[in-house]
Amino acid sequence: MLKEFKDFIARGNVMDMAVGIIIGAAFTAIVSSLVADLINPFIGLFTGGLDFTNQYVVLSGEVAAGASLEAAREAGAAVFAYGAFLMAVLNFLIITFVVFMLVRSVNKLKDAAAREQVEAAQAPAEDPAPTELEILVEIRDSLKARQA
Repeated sequence: MLKEFKDFIARGNVMDMAVGIIIGAAFTAIVSSLVADLINPFIGLFTGGLDFTNQYVVLSGEVAAGASLEAAREAGAAVFAYGAFLMAVLNFLIITFVVFMLVRSVNKLKDAAAREQVEAAQAPAEDPAPTELEILVEIRDSLKARQA
């Protein structure tokens, strides 16, 4: 059983998957930072700093007026946190758009490289240098033409 496990781990596709997961986790951190640190502040500028995260409706329990969502939850109140959901949806849309743009750019680069390869393969080969036999035949024909 240990040998089978070693064989399973040694397969290329398992290692590729592991590398993909690790790179995906690192990429997630980069994209999340891009959204939180670079894109959301600009959105805040255009929306006047609007942040829905603390918007909620108290379903049951006592909460002080104007309390944050975290304070309402700590007080044990049942809250309908529609603002946090809206912000999660907005962040999802922004993240998927950023990933779409990155994938689109990578695909364009791949397509350009593939097109160059196809064009190089379809380009006519340069005329090869004449062989020794062709040169000798040309010399012979040239001498025959002079003698005539």
